[in-house]
Amino acid sequence: MSRPLLFLDVDGPLNPYAAQPERRPAGYTTIRATVHPGRPLRVWLNPSHGPALLALGYELCWATTWMAEANRWIAPVVGLPELPYVDFGRGLFAERPDGVHWKTEAIVACAAGRPFAWVDDEQSPADTLYVRAHHPGPALLHHVDPRIGLREADFAALAEFRAAMPRDD
Repeated sequence: MSRPLLFLDVDGPLNPYAAQPERRPAGYTTIRATVHPGRPLRVWLNPSHGPALLALGYELCWATTWMAEANRWIAPVVGLPELPYVDFGRGLFAERPDGVHWKTEAIVACAAGRPFAWVDDEQSPADTLYVRAHHPGPALLHHVDPRIGLREADFAALAEFRAAMPRDD
Protein backbone atom coordinates (compact mmCIF):
# COMPACT_ATOMS: atom_id res chain seq x y z
CA MET A 1 0.00 0.00 0.00
CA SER A 2 1.34 3.45 -0.86
CA ARG A 3 1.54 6.26 1.65
CA PRO A 4 -1.45 8.59 1.99
CA LEU A 5 -1.26 11.88 0.18
CA LEU A 6 -0.99 15.26 1.87
CA PHE A 7 -2.28 18.07 -0.31
CA LEU A 8 -0.70 21.38 0.71
CA ASP A 9 -2.07 24.83 0.13
CA VAL A 10 0.48 27.65 0.38
CA ASP A 11 -1.45 30.81 1.24
CA GLY A 12 -3.00 30.28 4.64
CA PRO A 13 -1.27 27.13 5.92
CA LEU A 14 2.35 27.91 4.97
CA ASN A 15 2.01 31.66 4.38
CA PRO A 16 -0.18 33.22 7.10
CA TYR A 17 -1.20 36.02 4.74
CA ALA A 18 -4.04 37.22 6.98
CA ALA A 19 -1.73 38.00 9.91
CA GLN A 20 -1.31 41.65 10.80
CA PRO A 21 0.60 43.02 7.81
CA GLU A 22 3.17 44.89 9.88
CA ARG A 23 3.95 41.95 12.19
CA ARG A 24 5.76 38.96 10.73
CA PRO A 25 5.04 35.90 12.92
CA ALA A 26 7.89 34.56 15.06
CA GLY A 27 9.99 31.95 13.28
CA TYR A 28 9.01 33.14 9.80
CA THR A 29 11.14 34.70 7.10
CA THR A 30 9.95 37.07 4.39
CA ILE A 31 10.39 36.53 0.68
CA ARG A 32 9.24 38.69 -2.21
CA ALA A 33 7.97 36.44 -4.99
CA THR A 34 7.38 37.70 -8.51
CA VAL A 35 4.99 35.04 -9.74
CA HIS A 36 3.12 37.27 -12.18
CA PRO A 37 4.17 40.55 -13.79
CA GLY A 38 3.71 43.45 -11.43
CA ARG A 39 4.47 44.04 -7.81
CA PRO A 40 6.10 41.12 -5.96
CA LEU A 41 4.05 39.27 -3.37
CA ARG A 42 5.11 39.43 0.27
CA VAL A 43 5.20 35.87 1.57
CA TRP A 44 5.97 34.75 5.12
CA LEU A 45 7.37 31.23 5.42
CA ASN A 46 8.62 29.14 8.32
CA PRO A 47 11.74 27.07 7.49
CA SER A 48 10.78 24.46 10.12
CA HIS A 49 7.58 23.51 8.30
CA GLY A 50 9.23 21.45 5.56
CA PRO A 51 11.07 19.03 7.84
CA ALA A 52 7.99 18.73 10.06
CA LEU A 53 5.79 17.91 7.06
CA LEU A 54 8.29 15.38 5.70
CA ALA A 55 8.44 13.65 9.09
CA LEU A 56 4.69 12.93 9.01
CA GLY A 57 5.03 10.03 6.56
CA TYR A 58 2.79 11.31 3.78
CA GLU A 59 3.45 11.68 0.08
CA LEU A 60 3.34 15.47 -0.28
CA CYS A 61 1.65 17.27 -3.18
CA TRP A 62 1.03 20.98 -3.76
CA ALA A 63 -2.66 21.96 -3.95
CA THR A 64 -2.28 25.68 -4.45
CA THR A 65 -2.78 28.41 -7.01
CA TRP A 66 1.02 28.59 -7.06
CA MET A 67 1.03 25.16 -8.78
CA ALA A 68 4.54 24.57 -10.26
CA GLU A 69 5.75 27.94 -8.94
CA ALA A 70 5.53 26.53 -5.40
CA ASN A 71 8.59 24.43 -6.22
CA ARG A 72 10.50 27.55 -7.26
CA TRP A 73 9.49 29.98 -4.51
CA ILE A 74 8.15 28.02 -1.53
CA ALA A 75 9.85 24.59 -1.36
CA PRO A 76 13.46 25.86 -1.02
CA VAL A 77 12.55 28.27 1.79
CA VAL A 78 10.59 25.76 3.88
CA GLY A 79 12.97 22.86 3.23
CA LEU A 80 10.92 20.70 0.89
CA PRO A 81 12.11 18.89 -2.22
CA GLU A 82 10.40 19.51 -5.55
CA LEU A 83 6.87 18.14 -5.21
CA PRO A 84 4.18 17.15 -7.69
CA TYR A 85 1.27 19.56 -7.85
CA VAL A 86 -2.40 19.46 -8.69
CA ASP A 87 -2.89 21.16 -12.04
CA PHE A 88 -6.22 22.95 -11.68
CA GLY A 89 -6.31 23.86 -15.37
CA ARG A 90 -9.61 25.47 -16.37
CA GLY A 91 -10.99 24.83 -12.90
CA LEU A 92 -8.70 27.47 -11.38
CA PHE A 93 -10.96 29.92 -9.50
CA ALA A 94 -14.10 28.51 -11.19
CA GLU A 95 -17.24 29.18 -9.15
CA ARG A 96 -19.49 26.18 -8.53
CA PRO A 97 -23.23 26.53 -7.92
CA ASP A 98 -23.12 23.83 -5.21
CA GLY A 99 -20.68 25.82 -3.04
CA VAL A 100 -17.88 23.25 -3.40
CA HIS A 101 -14.47 24.91 -3.55
CA TRP A 102 -12.90 24.99 -7.01
CA LYS A 103 -9.95 22.85 -5.77
CA THR A 104 -12.00 19.99 -4.35
CA GLU A 105 -12.98 18.06 -7.47
CA ALA A 106 -9.41 18.15 -8.83
CA ILE A 107 -7.96 17.01 -5.50
CA VAL A 108 -10.37 14.07 -5.33
CA ALA A 109 -9.49 13.15 -8.91
CA CYS A 110 -5.76 13.40 -8.17
CA ALA A 111 -6.12 11.21 -5.07
CA ALA A 112 -7.73 8.50 -7.22
CA GLY A 113 -9.12 6.65 -4.21
CA ARG A 114 -5.97 6.87 -2.08
CA PRO A 115 -6.27 8.10 1.50
CA PHE A 116 -5.45 11.79 1.77
CA ALA A 117 -5.28 14.79 4.04
CA TRP A 118 -5.76 18.29 2.66
CA VAL A 119 -4.63 21.40 4.55
CA ASP A 120 -6.21 24.64 3.38
CA ASP A 121 -7.85 27.77 4.73
CA GLU A 122 -10.86 27.78 2.39
CA GLN A 123 -12.66 24.47 2.92
CA SER A 124 -16.32 24.36 3.86
CA PRO A 125 -18.91 21.73 4.82
CA ALA A 126 -19.81 21.51 1.11
CA ASP A 127 -16.28 20.25 0.41
CA THR A 128 -16.53 17.62 3.13
CA LEU A 129 -19.83 16.39 1.68
CA TYR A 130 -18.37 16.30 -1.83
CA VAL A 131 -15.35 14.28 -0.68
CA ARG A 132 -17.55 11.81 1.23
CA ALA A 133 -19.76 11.32 -1.84
CA HIS A 134 -16.96 11.04 -4.43
CA HIS A 135 -13.93 9.60 -2.65
CA PRO A 136 -13.96 5.96 -1.49
CA GLY A 137 -10.91 6.20 0.77
CA PRO A 138 -10.27 7.93 4.09
CA ALA A 139 -9.87 11.69 3.85
CA LEU A 140 -9.12 14.50 6.27
CA LEU A 141 -9.99 18.05 5.27
CA HIS A 142 -8.03 20.10 7.79
CA HIS A 143 -8.75 23.82 8.02
CA VAL A 144 -5.86 26.12 8.93
CA ASP A 145 -6.41 29.66 10.17
CA PRO A 146 -4.78 32.01 7.60
CA ARG A 147 -3.94 34.49 10.38
CA ILE A 148 -1.58 32.04 12.10
CA GLY A 149 -0.68 29.28 9.58
CA LEU A 150 0.31 25.75 10.51
CA ARG A 151 0.81 25.22 14.25
CA GLU A 152 1.68 22.31 16.51
CA ALA A 153 -1.99 21.28 16.85
CA ASP A 154 -2.27 21.08 13.05
CA PHE A 155 0.76 18.79 12.83
CA ALA A 156 -0.71 16.67 15.65
CA ALA A 157 -4.02 16.28 13.76
CA LEU A 158 -2.17 15.27 10.60
CA ALA A 159 -0.01 12.80 12.55
CA GLU A 160 -3.10 11.28 14.19
CA PHE A 161 -4.82 10.78 10.83
CA ARG A 162 -1.62 9.25 9.38
CA ALA A 163 -1.27 6.93 12.38
CA ALA A 164 -4.68 5.44 11.56
CA MET A 165 -3.45 4.43 8.06
CA PRO A 166 -1.57 1.21 7.28
CA ARG A 167 2.19 1.77 7.17
CA ASP A 168 4.19 0.95 4.06
CA ASP A 169 7.55 2.10 5.33
